[in-house]
Amino acid sequence: MVLAPVLLLIGVLLRIQFHFFFPQQLAAFKERPTLIAAAYNFFLAGNIALWPAIATLARLIGRTKPGWAVWGSSFVMFGLFARTFHAGADFMAVQMVRVLDVEVATKAVAGSYGAFHIVSSLNGAILFGWIVLAIGTYLSGTLGLIRSIALGLMSALMMGVLKGSSLTSVLATAGLCVALVPLGVAILRAPPTPHLRTVLGWAVLLTGIIAALFFLGQLG
Repeated sequence: MVLAPVLLLIGVLLRIQFHFFFPQQLAAFKERPTLIAAAYNFFLAGNIALWPAIATLARLIGRTKPGWAVWGSSFVMFGLFARTFHAGADFMAVQMVRVLDVEVATKAVAGSYGAFHIVSSLNGAILFGWIVLAIGTYLSGTLGLIRSIALGLMSALMMGVLKGSSLTSVLATAGLCVALVPLGVAILRAPPTPHLRTVLGWAVLLTGIIAALFFLGQLG
């Protein structure tokens, strides 16, 4: 809850200077490959890290409003899968810019845009899911009205391949920060509070595991 919204917001802000449609995103990668790669990787990391936050939020809502918790969290989770699929397509597209050329990559993406894949059926799920989840947070008392509305703003975040950033994207991810970061901090500070040495130990262990998995993935 603390980390994922911040990562998403960073990813959105890093690419805000470029037009959000895919030809401009590919051209931006050719001009600023490190910046665009960082933007998409921050966003993907935030998307992956969001699933335990949604699971925890569903548990809190489910104490009094189980129906809203199940449907809202399920739709959002399915949508997170769709965004991860799109991130894979984004990666391949920008690699075509690097290996071939921006014109070739643009033609390939344009020619395949709208092609059927099963994940496209999940695109609407996350947009609807954020609204259901936001209503559930308010009705259950998990979040107040303002922060529930801020959570619901995520329904405005664009879906699809090579979607850049806009003012709407900034508002949506900033709203997620407003909704989830304070709640995450409150959960971390709730008793029983873990000892600092325990927290640092787990942080070092998880960092080591992630680094090891990264290098193993590179070898594969």
